Order: sequence, then structure tokens, then C-alpha cells
Amino acid sequence: KKITLQGVVYQLDVALQSTETQKAGLVFIYDMSTSKYSNFDYDLSQKILTLLKGGYPARLKKVLIVTAPLWFKAPFKILRLFVREKLRERVFTVSIPQLSLHVPRESLPVRLGGTLEVDHSSWLLHCYKSMTNREDEIIATTGQQQQPPGQTCSSSSLADPKAAVVVRGTSPVMGSAGITAISSGVSALDAHHSLTAPANASDLAGIDYGHRTQSPSHNGALVDDHHISVAETGDLVATGVNQHQLTGHHQHTTNTSELWTENPPSSASSGFSDDDSLAGAEGDPKTIEQIVQMVRERGKVGLIREYAEIKARAPDGTFTHAKLKNNLAKNRYTDVLCYDHSRVVLSQEDDDPATDYINANFVDGYKQKNAYISTQGPLPKTSYDFWRMVWEQHCLLIVMTTRVMERSRAKCGQYWEPVEGGVAEYGFYHIRTLSIETNEDYTVVELEIRNTKTDEVRCVSHWQFTSWPDYGVPSSAKAMLNFLQRAREKQAEMVRSLGDLWAGHPRGPPIVVHCSAGIGRTGTFITLDICISRLEDVGTADIKGTVEKIRSQRAYSIQMPDQYVFCHLALIEYALSRSLLQSVDLSEFDDREDESD
Repeated sequence: KKITLQGVVYQLDVALQSTETQKAGLVFIYDMSTSKYSNFDYDLSQKILTLLKGGYPARLKKVLIVTAPLWFKAPFKILRLFVREKLRERVFTVSIPQLSLHVPRESLPVRLGGTLEVDHSSWLLHCYKSMTNREDEIIATTGQQQQPPGQTCSSSSLADPKAAVVVRGTSPVMGSAGITAISSGVSALDAHHSLTAPANASDLAGIDYGHRTQSPSHNGALVDDHHISVAETGDLVATGVNQHQLTGHHQHTTNTSELWTENPPSSASSGFSDDDSLAGAEGDPKTIEQIVQMVRERGKVGLIREYAEIKARAPDGTFTHAKLKNNLAKNRYTDVLCYDHSRVVLSQEDDDPATDYINANFVDGYKQKNAYISTQGPLPKTSYDFWRMVWEQHCLLIVMTTRVMERSRAKCGQYWEPVEGGVAEYGFYHIRTLSIETNEDYTVVELEIRNTKTDEVRCVSHWQFTSWPDYGVPSSAKAMLNFLQRAREKQAEMVRSLGDLWAGHPRGPPIVVHCSAGIGRTGTFITLDICISRLEDVGTADIKGTVEKIRSQRAYSIQMPDQYVFCHLALIEYALSRSLLQSVDLSEFDDREDESD
């Protein structure tokens, strides 16, 4: 245990010499993919968590526990009671597909779903050189005499080359700038360079951490929320080191123009901050009065012209995966494809890369990363993938803004049974319809999902808005606003019902939103939800900026100009209903010619 902890501290100290790492923080990944109860060392896990909390609290950005087994969850639930709230928000339990939501894929090892080829030897050699140079600097500065051979002065030590570490980095990104992986059995450093580090740990087999401040204090405190266990051949991964270090080139990169904002979606605790918001200082936020004035001045023609400018821009990403031969048939429409950079990646089945694709993208919300999954209406052939996505992302709420058939055309597959007690089966997932509530403008169906592989059962609430035509928009936003509010209330209710099982963002896991193509009404619903949330919070909204941001994550969102206009009028209608406005005269809205350039 002592050697393992020494190896961890040794590598973390070197990683934190990087300015980018200090800015971005560390992400510590605890891989439990092959962990078994028989080789789980509770004491080691506790000591590592204590080390992270006591020695690296400020720069510890996240602890990601990957594929935690069932036997791990009970003690973890107890452990979290003793951890401070602040650290608890940094710990997440995730599946391998969800890792890319927290760490760029280019910073993740291949075996964790990334593209990084880890070079342990180069990283260890870099650690050795770095620590040796730092020792020389300290001696030169303080005038101390060099210590005898075999004793390297450092805040931590690596006494055993088996506690090898590999650092992988990505181009500097906000929230993480690289990854350090520790795995047993990799050697590269001379064993005689032993250092003194914190106390104990046994077979470190799968822990990834992040964030840490100054030199470690080795007294401790439990890290939080998700208790960590040791896998058979587990690895420690700490993000925060740049790419050059990982590949053996040790010049530090200083370019921080492109920052990757860390965001968690899914199945665990989350540390969400205002930095994750769509509604930061950027853009052109306006008060509701200013929005009314702008709408009156520009008129319908002006807003349509503004939308045309947005629509004319080239896409903000690539569609490589959507165009792969095996994936083409999974797209409902050939011209509505899925961005690569924000796509929802399903877990691969039988190690087949062709099984990880679904036409769905993560979209950020107001002060919430990955608040939504914007997707197409499932096809009969993709309904299984749809339910896999819902299951893997721990979704509680599905918002459907189309009917299955409209104008005698199929708009969406019937992926649930429309009768109470009915059961639809898609692979390992059995979907039972528990209840149906039919309202004038929408229908609510409570569903039970059973994973027959694990026999786990979850509940999902399905909200279908039925008063929106395929083209055009409602004459009044009242029905949509009521629907949106009720759906939000349901999401909040379901999150509360999870209790301690959910430690993520207060608004819960991603809400799945779809229509037929997943861009028109879907984009309109998300735009309204974001703008209303911001208006309620800070009294301003930025409809144009919100649409631009959504389109950068889900291509072509807000499909028609009248949907863009509807967002403006609906927000004004919402403000009137909440008495944020007294009265509004838009009698000339349809007739006014836009006078702007």
C-alpha cells in the first residue's frame, strides 16, 4: 500500500508542475471494470480518498468511478455520509461511454473509449527528470548539500517501478489538460530513486482523480460520495497534464485559447458551476423589456432576416460517424446528421464500434452541461438503441413534440406500448406502460424499464405534446408553456424521489427531447426552456445566442424561421403570464418592415 501511494503522489506532484494542469485541475479516474469483491481493498480506497481530499483538494476537479459493481454501491452509500458536501460534488459514478462527457476522448486511453496511446515509460522518465531537476533547484536555492545517492528529495516518492504512471494529455482545455494513468506492472524508472510519500495503499487498480492544490499534506479525509475500489488490473488516471509530457516531449504548452469545459451529465454527483452555463457574460443578453422593444422595432421580417443569417452559416462540426456505412441507415433523414463532437456515444456491444452510434447529441442548458439529449424520433430499427441511450444516461424524462403519424406520414416509431399494461421488448429492455394521462394538449405516460440482463428496474416519464403541427407553430404559446412547466416539475419530482441515489446536478440527468428530425420543435422547446430559466434567474435572456449555441451542438436546430419568431413571442407571452410585463402592444409586428442593415 505504501508503495502504491508513493507512486500516486510522485506522479501527481509532477503533473501539477504544469501551469495548465494547475489552471485546469486534475481528473482522477477509478476504473472498476474488472474489479471483484475478492480483490477489493477498502482500506486502500479510503487512504487514497483521504490523500486526495487532504493533499489535493483545490485542484481536484473530479473523481470518476467507472463501472462500479453492485457490491460496491452499498458501502459507498455509507461512505458518502462522512464526506464534506464540497468534495461530494466532485465525485461521479459513470460508465465507459459516459467518460467522454467528462474528459476529451483524445485524453482517454483506448481501453476507456478514448484515442490516446499511453506511453508509460516516457511518462515515468519525464517524472524522474522533472523531480531530479526540481531537487537540484531546491538545493541551489537553499544551499543545502546534496543528499546521499538513493535518496531523492521530493514531497513524494516512487519506490517501485511497478507503480508505473502514464500521463496523457490533450490540448489544453478548460477543466482538464491531460491524463495520468497508473497501472501495475509497467516499469521505466530506476528503483533506487525512492521517495517518501504518504501512508498506505495496496494494489491500486483503478482510480482516476483530479484537482489538487499545493504540495500534498498526507493527513487525510475521506474523499466523498462514491467510495472507491480496486480492480484487478486497474488504472489511475489523472487529467491535467499536457500532451507533450505524455509522449515524452516535456516542453510545456502555454496556449490556453481552446478550453474544454468539464461537464458531467449522468449518473453521479456533479460539480456544476456558472461556468457551465449557456448564459454567461458572452452574447447579447437583454431584459424582457429590451426584448419587447427589439421585437417591435424589427418586426417579423427583421427576425426572419436575423434567423436567415444564422441558418446561412456553415455547420460547426463534422459528421464522420453519421456518414459511416453501418450508420447511414440509422439516420431518419439523410440531411439531418449528428455532430461528432457532441454525439451521445453508446457502449459498444461485442467490441463492435458500429454499435455505439445513435443520431443524438448532448446540448447544454442554463448553468447545466449536457442538460438535454436532442435526438431524432426513433426508427423501428433504432428503438433498441434509443432505450439503451435512455438507460445508459440514466434519463428520467422523455419529451416528444410530435405525433407518431402526422398528415398520414410516419414521423416517429411507436417505441412504447400505447395501452396500459402493455409491454414492448427491445433487446435486453422491457418497457411496460404503467399509466396514461391524456390532456387536451399533451399526454403523459409513465413507463417502467426493466433491464433483463441485470434485472434492474427504473421509471421513466414520457411527455408527448400533441398540439403542434409539423410545419408552422401554435398561434399561442400558452399550451406549450404549460407543457414545458409541467414537464420541468415532473423532472424535479423524479430527481427528488431518487434521494441519495442521485448526487448530480440539481436539475437531474439529461432530458431526452425529440420530434421527428430532432431539430425543429426539439430546438424550439430547448430554446424556450433555457431562456425561461435564465429570465427567472437573472432577469435577462439571449434568444439569438441560445439558438446559436444549440446549433453548435445539434446541427440545424430551429429548423424554420417561424420557429425562431415563435421563441421570441413565446418568451414575451411567458413574461406576461408571470407579471414580468404589464402589457405589450405588438399590433404592428406582422406588418413592420425591418430597417436594419
